[in-house]
Amino acid sequence: MDSQISGLRLAGALFGLLSVAQLARFVMRIEVVAAGYPIPLWPSALAFIVLGGLSLWMWKLSRGESK
Repeated sequence: MDSQISGLRLAGALFGLLSVAQLARFVMRIEVVAAGYPIPLWPSALAFIVLGGLSLWMWKLSRGESK
């Protein structure tokens, strides 16, 4: 296996895990406080979409599909 393919798959897996974590925060309404300020939930929904898209993109690239 090529090291570039391995790197793409690792990146895809990490993006996927982060995406699931953001979805869990959004669904379970976990409160996050940074420097005394609560972080709203909407960035987690946006992060889920972006990270999920990146994960799918990395997996697609690792498979060598053109579309």
